[in-house]
Amino acid sequence: MLARSSQAFARAAATQRLAAAAPPNARNMATLRELELRLKSVRNIAKITKSMKMIASTKLAKAQRAMQAGKQYGDANSEVFNHTSTEEQPKRKLFIVVSSDKGLCGGIHSSVTKATRRAFAGEEQEAPDADSPIMVIGDKSKAQLSRVLGQNMVLTFNQIGRDIPTFADACGVADLIVKSDVKYDVVNIVYNKFVSALSYEAGVYVVMNEHGLKEAPGFKAYEMEDDVTKDLAEFSLANAIFAALVEGHACEQSSRRNAMDNASKNAGDMIDSLTLQYNRGRQAAITNELVDIITGASAL
Repeated sequence: MLARSSQAFARAAATQRLAAAAPPNARNMATLRELELRLKSVRNIAKITKSMKMIASTKLAKAQRAMQAGKQYGDANSEVFNHTSTEEQPKRKLFIVVSSDKGLCGGIHSSVTKATRRAFAGEEQEAPDADSPIMVIGDKSKAQLSRVLGQNMVLTFNQIGRDIPTFADACGVADLIVKSDVKYDVVNIVYNKFVSALSYEAGVYVVMNEHGLKEAPGFKAYEMEDDVTKDLAEFSLANAIFAALVEGHACEQSSRRNAMDNASKNAGDMIDSLTLQYNRGRQAAITNELVDIITGASAL
């Protein structure tokens, strides 16, 4: 016990002697080294964000062209279902939330998540049943919704829309939804609606199921076989999903470009602040050294 105490006392005394022997500007030099390393790190981050901004700008132009073509599918769907309104109110709604698997793109995932939560809370429209199923495209919104509406989540999709979404992707999603045997009266597709290159908002595509189309007055006026109505319902669902995917992809690229632009500007401001702080510390260290040299020369 005494041996351990004496060893601890010896180590403490040695530490005090080293601290007394250290030069007075050692703390400043350590701070300057830390500032230099931080400056280097921020400059590397600025290079990455600028590169990501350029890549997102290039992808945004392609995504906008694909969106203009894909929106025609959604407009055609809207035109069809404008004439299929029924008097009875749909009871069970299926929510399809369209997001993506990637981050670093602002609040596009929170936008559709909040819109879905508002729909369940009944703030924007008539509140659905508590048992209304939710299907999510994209891992980001899946993680957000699983915390509050995890009991309603029945199906999730990922690895869709890594590049520009295609109609084949939408058909694959629609086919899995139809084969999942989830019961619903109407489908609400929650997606990000492209407003401009700087803004977006949550939108909803409404698609009826096969029974809703059969009972619609606009369709009852025509004699159609059952298979025609079934195929039309499935094709309309794929159309709406495709329109939501391409528009959401354009919003993602636009938001990522804006986010990387803001990150680059913030990195530039931080570099300026750190450079000023580094130069001041460096000048102070040089001044202290000159004072020591002059004081020593005067003493001699």
